[in-house]
Amino acid sequence: MTQAHAQRADPLPDTKTPLLRWEGLSVPLPTGADRPFAVEGLSLELNRNEVLCLVGESGSGKSVTALATMGLLKGEMSRTAGAIHFGGQDLTSLTPDARRTLTGAQLSMVFQEPIASLNPFYTAGAQVSETIRTHSAASKAEVYDKVLSLFDEVRLPNPAQIYRAYPHELSGGQCQRVMIASALALDPAVLIADEPTTALDVTTQAQILNLMLALRDNHETGILFITHDFGVVSEIADRVAVMRHGELVEVGLREQILTDPQHEYTKALLAAVPKLAPRAARPVTGDPVLEVGGLSKTYRSGGFLSRSRREVKAVTDANLDIRRGETLGVVGESGSGKTTLSQCIIRMVEPSEGQVQIAGQDFLALHGADLRAARRRVQIIFQDPYTSLDPRQKIGDAIAEGPVIHGTSVGEATQLSHDLLAAVGLDPSAAERYPHEFSGGQRQRICIARALALQPDLLIADESVSALDVSVQAQILKLLSDIQEERGFAMLFVTHDLRVASQVCDRICVMQQGRIVETGAPDQLFANAQQDYTRTLLAAVPGATRVFG
Repeated sequence: MTQAHAQRADPLPDTKTPLLRWEGLSVPLPTGADRPFAVEGLSLELNRNEVLCLVGESGSGKSVTALATMGLLKGEMSRTAGAIHFGGQDLTSLTPDARRTLTGAQLSMVFQEPIASLNPFYTAGAQVSETIRTHSAASKAEVYDKVLSLFDEVRLPNPAQIYRAYPHELSGGQCQRVMIASALALDPAVLIADEPTTALDVTTQAQILNLMLALRDNHETGILFITHDFGVVSEIADRVAVMRHGELVEVGLREQILTDPQHEYTKALLAAVPKLAPRAARPVTGDPVLEVGGLSKTYRSGGFLSRSRREVKAVTDANLDIRRGETLGVVGESGSGKTTLSQCIIRMVEPSEGQVQIAGQDFLALHGADLRAARRRVQIIFQDPYTSLDPRQKIGDAIAEGPVIHGTSVGEATQLSHDLLAAVGLDPSAAERYPHEFSGGQRQRICIARALALQPDLLIADESVSALDVSVQAQILKLLSDIQEERGFAMLFVTHDLRVASQVCDRICVMQQGRIVETGAPDQLFANAQQDYTRTLLAAVPGATRVFG
């Protein structure tokens, strides 16, 4: 046990007593919701030295259960029924101050988006230090030493440098490790991790999962791990609890749930999990739509008066092509250059050098009106559909906006928006609604409809399904495949999930440190990878060898 974790006061001396017990927990939804409860009648236990995975689709009540446990619900939803037992006390019966003191010291939570959870105005070290100072009388020097010890334990490189770094100077995986260090600062008996690896690349995800298992084994921590990824479940869970529409439908040991599920909902979730089983290469004979040659992007900091100049080569000498009707995947870790490459192609970021031909047109030579006219040939779908849509704009207007800008009459554009909503599986009457009135999967369908409104030759999907539930993810992937077959556009599919890439891509480019190091059909690439880096990515896929093949 490290110095940083030497002072835990065990809340439950009896090792057979569950650390945390939910007893008939119900959380009401606000008036006017489509059902009365976000969580209804939940009875469940979390034991010490255990990872309990809570799984289910969006809206199943997973995160609400976590927030209720931490006392973070507001408004009508804070009026919970039932009990949450911890350390011989019902957390729901405590005063706000008493609950805040107990949860701060003994129960901690790691949220899904570390960048959103960290304050951009304070260094990583200052933010973890605040947790310790709030709940202890440690001196400034003791706090500093403890933070460095925590950073070392969560395997952050150069803890002293990380201490002084601001969130924007760290990678997504490093930010998540800072959040875990903050959650561990007071050596909690219970750690709640709400989708902590969803947006991370496979190698960083594997590292975070190994870290969680080490915390369980070394500190007898009870971990409630919320996820929609059964690959993650297969790697980390001791037990699994499945929720649907606020109700607990099945609980069991990991192997039982993964290999012999009893509830139809659990079976449906497992059936929707993308498998690392690449499809065979299919012949693609269409004309080239995208041709990229020698594309590079270098970021430079410092100027004439600066004492130092720094260069970061985000993309170096990228060469690729995509034919009509073909899907080319781009995979790699965070920072490998995947998104920068796609943004240089569409000129959201201006490349430093190279050539980009789209439908035979020199895209980098265009400017002003010519560039705006040519951009209708290429459209992009972003990772987060909610932030991609204007919350003040009806979705019908959002879809019609592009065609109207490019000369289509309002009446024709409105009809087109209705047709596209039907094409992506939504009722055309939804055109009169706003983004907040839709689920995450529905919003992504709307973003797909908006991207298709200009009938592009090239569609770029940048992590467009990474944050979606497995069942919704499967629906969106099938939708993209069906529409591509119908309309014949080329697609550049950027993802960190090799399972997804293996299902939808005709060819895959592997990027490492800004370079494309290997390209091939999925079946050939996965069976006979030439680069050690590719083999490392494949080995890090959660559940690849344990359950899903």
